[in-house]
Amino acid sequence: MNFRNMEEFWAFYVNQHSKATTRKWHFIGALSGLVCFLCSIILLSVWLLMLVPILGYGLAWYSHFFFEGNSPSTFRYPLWSLLCDLKMFGLMLTGQMDREIKRLGKRPILQVF
Repeated sequence: MNFRNMEEFWAFYVNQHSKATTRKWHFIGALSGLVCFLCSIILLSVWLLMLVPILGYGLAWYSHFFFEGNSPSTFRYPLWSLLCDLKMFGLMLTGQMDREIKRLGKRPILQVF
């Protein structure tokens, strides 16, 4: 697939994260990575800094393999995936992700976490 712009990729990205459980694991991974990053700066710890991608990507990838049933878009589109992951994190943090899913013409798949 070739995407001409970020908006096209965003629609694809949201489709790849259709299950609420997948989005929640992404949120937990991004939050954990952010906390590790901030702690690594405060504590000047290289070890904590090395945990940032492990937690961030590890939890997100876990959700793709065990809940969503697809492969992470990070493998094919690393930069766009990172930007969209941060966008999704922000939308989830502000409670706007479900509205964004509806805007794109998709209905969120409800699941018990």
